[in-house]
Amino acid sequence: MEWRRYIVHADLNHCYAQIEEMKDPHLRDIAMAVGGNEEKRHGIILAKNDKARLYGIKTGESLREAYRKCPELYFIKPHYEEYIYYTSKVKDIYRRYTDKVESFGLDEAWFDLTDTKKLFGDPLKLARKIQMEVYEEYGLTVSMGISFNKIFAKLGSDMDKKMGFTIIAPDDFKEKIYGLAVDDLLYVGKATKKKLEERGIMTIGDLAHRDIHYLKSILGKNGEMLWYFASGHEYSEVKDVSYTRAVKSISNGVTAIRDLRTIDDIRMILWNLAESVASRLKDIAKLGFTVYLALRDKDLSYITRQKKIPFATDIASEIFGAAMELVYMNVRIYKSGELENHYRSITLGISDLIMKPSYIEDDFFGESAKREKERKIDKAMDEIRSKYGFSKVKRLVAELDEELTDFDPKGDHIIHPESWF
Repeated sequence: MEWRRYIVHADLNHCYAQIEEMKDPHLRDIAMAVGGNEEKRHGIILAKNDKARLYGIKTGESLREAYRKCPELYFIKPHYEEYIYYTSKVKDIYRRYTDKVESFGLDEAWFDLTDTKKLFGDPLKLARKIQMEVYEEYGLTVSMGISFNKIFAKLGSDMDKKMGFTIIAPDDFKEKIYGLAVDDLLYVGKATKKKLEERGIMTIGDLAHRDIHYLKSILGKNGEMLWYFASGHEYSEVKDVSYTRAVKSISNGVTAIRDLRTIDDIRMILWNLAESVASRLKDIAKLGFTVYLALRDKDLSYITRQKKIPFATDIASEIFGAAMELVYMNVRIYKSGELENHYRSITLGISDLIMKPSYIEDDFFGESAKREKERKIDKAMDEIRSKYGFSKVKRLVAELDEELTDFDPKGDHIIHPESWF
């Protein structure tokens, strides 16, 4: 059967760890992970190899949690420049055969082989050839999913790791995917999964067979979107190599070295995150209107809230202030400062971005001078950190617990990717 489109999703499995193994093959024989500061044992697991996976170590958990599972775990500090270099070289292999290559983070990409048949023959055989070229030239294994749309191609690459090669065709996709758990579908997260399962929607097939209007009534526009995904009606194009995805939001998050038990704990973490988000906004000359906050407790339950602020900002103190308002509105705090629930990770971000104007207009309350002073403080701190290191200048609040605040969310690339849309 001739397909209307041939879309491939390629995923460099446990990318950071695999690149480290490529550089030093002896690492394949030990439990190894790429993560934060090994000596201080804080930060999070960014990637782990197959040996570490056997101990139940998971991406995103703290280094201390990982050490408890495997005391002999060998940590490697991330080498981002090398990861960027090798992943770009792998994508260059994809570009030998098509100009429609769309990155989905460093380690993943879609590419469209629909129009390559006249030059290179059968697109399915070509995809296998590309997979082998990556392995032969760089020693890196990539899993591939091949389908007639991007969503099913992504699903296919997740179904068989290492050098998996999964084909999901127009005439057999229901047989292959309708029995899979509903959260195997892209953008069905924990909260959405819970809502669906409470209504008896356990599999992708269950989702596809429900009425689209019913799904929209419980999930909003996302319910409609997920119905189209599950039913195979996803027609978005793979962007060509000249396409650059517009930045829609800036966010940073951290898994703390211990549970956050007091309002001071949260305040210290939020200052670090607010400074990082503000600095990254200045790097791209943008301001944001909506501050959002996510808190995860020790039982992995999330609180997510957002707040629109009066003026678009790139100022750390304003982002911090809005975040603290969200905390006070949504977190129960005892008079002692203790929190009713203890939290383990925090993400702080800003969205509704606009380009920063060449000048800042005066506001009605005469606040422009004050805001410009805050912006200059941010700039001075960024310059000192850039020249001498992150720890050379800190807010006084960070001195309350130097170990808790000893992380650099910007420098350590603790960045949350933007969503599909």
